[in-house]
Amino acid sequence: MIELQRLREVFRVSLDLPADRHVDDLQYQDDKWDSLAHMSLVASIEDEFSVMLDTDDVINMSSFAEAVRILGKYGIDVHG
Repeated sequence: MIELQRLREVFRVSLDLPADRHVDDLQYQDDKWDSLAHMSLVASIEDEFSVMLDTDDVINMSSFAEAVRILGKYGIDVHG
């Protein structure tokens, strides 16, 4: 559960969203999640979880749920 909270916070901070913004259903192109914000988000996720996402994962990360799935590939259990 702590990992899930960390990921939610990374999304909020990286995308400059309010602290109470629900992000679990967030999709690419929602709110402030554009291509520039995407690269910032990827860098923040990599820093927060000490991983290096491969190019396919960076491209395929199109939602919060997909970010959870991708982190699972790197051995980080983010499920609630």
